[in-house]
Amino acid sequence: MKESSTILAMASDHGGFEMKEFLKKKLIEAGYKIKDFGTHSEESVDYPDIIHPLAKAINNGEYKIGIIMCGSGNGAQIVANKYPNVRAGLCWNEEQTMLIRLHNNANILSLPGRFIPFDQAWKMVEIFLSTDFEGGRHVQRVDKISKIL
Repeated sequence: MKESSTILAMASDHGGFEMKEFLKKKLIEAGYKIKDFGTHSEESVDYPDIIHPLAKAINNGEYKIGIIMCGSGNGAQIVANKYPNVRAGLCWNEEQTMLIRLHNNANILSLPGRFIPFDQAWKMVEIFLSTDFEGGRHVQRVDKISKIL
């Protein structure tokens, strides 16, 4: 994993809170700075209220990369992908995580907080942060993602 001075944006609802806290601690230990958009407890919240501010900040260029979580990872990813400059990928394993960076130049990793072990999530975060966009034939495809036809 590349050590970075880049501030990572993180957010979760109550379903991803424990995973977010686990990953945040590991990332800080690895030398990353974190902007935690919440939530800050296991109290029930509506994930759009937490994910929209993070996705908007990435969309506007305030942060380059983010990690989001909800119970399934689906709702968080759907909210984030409302923004034209956001490419959020929901991943359940290491190979998917590598491919969203290599082929899709994803800038947000969405994780299912209730469905994968925390150690696996950590491996996925390491892959997400250390894998660069492959470019080449994928550039035109990524360019087309933000276009509304």
